[in-house]
Amino acid sequence: MGVYVSVRGWLECDEPQLGAVQEIVAAHDDGHHYTSGWGVPRRHVNWTHYVFFGADIRESALDWFTGQIEEIARIPASDDDGDLVQGLFLVSHEVDGMSEWQVRDGRLFIAPADARYRYLDA
Repeated sequence: MGVYVSVRGWLECDEPQLGAVQEIVAAHDDGHHYTSGWGVPRRHVNWTHYVFFGADIRESALDWFTGQIEEIARIPASDDDGDLVQGLFLVSHEVDGMSEWQVRDGRLFIAPADARYRYLDA
């Protein structure tokens, strides 16, 4: 059956960065299996664009997902304010437990998740 990892979280970006995020996701399309975990609101509200991911994926697909996140994190700022894509994911591994993935400063940072989130693994 394999080991599964529950991935849920979001990215925040501006409109030009959203286009770049969508291009990266499309370039990593896996035939719409796990790619279907990506989503955006039906209608944009105000200024920040949000991109969400939620899916239970096989452990063997973690490199596929991590590669996308690392590539997305490197999207440059699109205007003078210098804002980069940022986001947060909680990743629950069936064996290794939960980790927190922070997308900030052009990189992906992975650390053990705070104990407050253990209820999500119950």
